[in-house]
Amino acid sequence: MHLKNIRLWQHDHIFGQDREQAGERRTILVTVVTFVMMVVEIVAGIVFGSMALLADGLHMASHATALGINSFAYIYARRHSGNKSFNFGTGKVNTLGGFTGAILLGFFALFMLWKSAKRIFAPVSIAFNQAIFVAVIGLVVNLVSVFILDTRKKVGHTHEHDSDDHSDHHHTHDHNLQSAYLHVLADALTSVLAIVALLSAKYFGLISMDPLMGIVGGIMVFKWSFGLLIATSHILLDKAGPEGIQQKIKASIEADGDSKVSDLHLWSVGPNIYNVIVSVVACNPLEPDQYRKLIPDDLGLVHVTVEIHRCKSN
Repeated sequence: MHLKNIRLWQHDHIFGQDREQAGERRTILVTVVTFVMMVVEIVAGIVFGSMALLADGLHMASHATALGINSFAYIYARRHSGNKSFNFGTGKVNTLGGFTGAILLGFFALFMLWKSAKRIFAPVSIAFNQAIFVAVIGLVVNLVSVFILDTRKKVGHTHEHDSDDHSDHHHTHDHNLQSAYLHVLADALTSVLAIVALLSAKYFGLISMDPLMGIVGGIMVFKWSFGLLIATSHILLDKAGPEGIQQKIKASIEADGDSKVSDLHLWSVGPNIYNVIVSVVACNPLEPDQYRKLIPDDLGLVHVTVEIHRCKSN
């Protein structure tokens, strides 16, 4: 039998990924700024002999690379949003960009720790005035970048629900943007530590403060990268979505007293958007579209599949 209106049940799987994301231009701008400052700090660190400044420059080099990956992820996800080989769109490309950035962040944190520890046993002379000047410039650039990429700014249009207290929040789960933000925040931290180390060494003779600040910065950056790595890996492995959203879906379907949710799978397919597959058992089941309409439309669900089972009579 040929169904003439079959198109009524067909739809694309782009889910808004063809539009420029809110964090895309900000990330590209910060990538360019970071690259320029990276070159300045590396050259200054070598010329003026500051390990803290060189570590800051090398750290910024890792961030320039990571930010470039973040920028590429935004552009790739948008340009390939209509590619049907992606079952649920290209939203996870952004998460993959964040995951990659987290790995790079972790590796360069370990590099900072190793180089700083090595410098404790092999100190070098430092041109304090020049090094401090460049570090201050680096800090200013980093703070501007942090402001541009501030993840507390609205970057999406959907509601997000906290999995612990089930309350509603307007916050982003754009891990690609979060990765970029952590990279520039880490740069700002290492710049501050470099300035503290250089001032301590210049005015109090505490030469060891230079590598010690590098160690402190490395530990903090590694902690940030590990947190982002865990968050992004959960999405890439299709870990269950927020419990709060699951409970709202279940409550809306079971409100009639006859229908019961026997199985529910909710997972993220992009920043703040989810897919759900729900199995319903009812003695007098509704049509799938009727169940879909019962689910609140502010949960960020972009693909809802309803499976219906009629209960067996005794």
